[in-house]
Amino acid sequence: MSKARILVVDDEASARNGLVKLLTQEEYVVDAAADGKEGLEIILEKAPDLVVTDLKMPVMGGMDLLARVKEQAPAIPVIMVTALGDVSSAVLAMRAGAADYLSKPIDFGALLVTIERSLERRELAAEAENLRRQLRQRDQEGLEGLLGTSPAMNKVYRMARQVAPSRATVLITGESGTGKGELARAIHTLSPRAKAPFVALHCAALAESLLESELFGHERGSFTGADKRRTGRFEQAHNGTLFLDEIGEIPQPTQVKLLRVLQERTFERVGGNEPVHVDVRLLAATNKDLAAEVREGRFREDLYYRLHVVHVEMPPLRLRGNDVAMLADHFLRKFARENHKRVDGFAEAARAKLVGHRWSGNVRELENAVERAVVLAEGNRIEEDDLPFDGTPIAQGPVRIPGATMAEIEKYAILSTLEAANGSTARAADILDISVRTIQYRLHEYGVVLPRARSS
Repeated sequence: MSKARILVVDDEASARNGLVKLLTQEEYVVDAAADGKEGLEIILEKAPDLVVTDLKMPVMGGMDLLARVKEQAPAIPVIMVTALGDVSSAVLAMRAGAADYLSKPIDFGALLVTIERSLERRELAAEAENLRRQLRQRDQEGLEGLLGTSPAMNKVYRMARQVAPSRATVLITGESGTGKGELARAIHTLSPRAKAPFVALHCAALAESLLESELFGHERGSFTGADKRRTGRFEQAHNGTLFLDEIGEIPQPTQVKLLRVLQERTFERVGGNEPVHVDVRLLAATNKDLAAEVREGRFREDLYYRLHVVHVEMPPLRLRGNDVAMLADHFLRKFARENHKRVDGFAEAARAKLVGHRWSGNVRELENAVERAVVLAEGNRIEEDDLPFDGTPIAQGPVRIPGATMAEIEKYAILSTLEAANGSTARAADILDISVRTIQYRLHEYGVVLPRARSS
């Protein structure tokens, strides 16, 4: 396992170079700066694991640097180096958030112990926060078959829980691969019909004549090959839930019959005259804009409003922030178990590649990518080259104006500027005239991880 990255900040070249040499011999990755301002730039670029800084320096001293670190990267421990006997400054530094302090001249053995102790405390704090995050996720996930804690998904969960107890028809929209079918099953599971059948039909997979038979069933002899009566999906779902996927593909003659079932809860089998009464809760999904289909005359307006009692939109994966990493970890564990392989996680570059990808195929594409990576991985973690797609620009494509929200425009502006600035948050902040902290907060919100710069 690689050693931590340490930043040494000291205006005395001999002291600075001596620490760099000694820490490098201990196999730490070491960066150096001559004052607090230069050190802060390195912190924003390379995100060290720990900072060792002198107290008295020109341009920006140690106390000012400590304050900026606590403001912009509070998880990074700072060890303050003070003059011998300067107890008051050491106390002020500890009160201001320093992890520890040492007096000059530095005892290198004591420094190593202090560094290891500070790094251990940081690791424990990170583990505790990870545990708290997992507990929050367990509380928030709550819907069978769906993962994610992003604001977009929490909105979906709230809607699902609100609508599940009713018998209202739900129209689920969203791009292909976003999990519309999983949401439909979750709504059924949360409903009073949970113990009754959940029946699904992919409407785009069948020709018109076969689709009617699948939906409503048929009588014996109603067409060539109909050698016996067949029960349709509506009858199969009696007292339960029927999920019609890609409902925008249903031809208009079938739309008329479907509308009647929703209005009267009655239909006839193909080739029959006997009415069949059913109690079915209908859930429907589509990746089409049904309102536009109505305007173009391809979808019945009355059926559209029957389906559109409650509307839930599944967000695309690119707008779900940190859910990408969570889903990737879930799929990795799943496919490692299925393939009897030990794959412990993703290399940092691979994880950055995952969260920076556009995922036009959404969760389904991510699942396929992780499965392939697990199968082909030669080591015990997924490397960047194991992922079956090229790295994509972090900006993830232009926004549509008009048509984009202010949040989408802001995201595009930030990510495009970062791309132009070669990932430098400091330069991007200067170009956009916003703070580095704002950019870092937005990146966390988007789930974008910038690759850590390599030491020279």
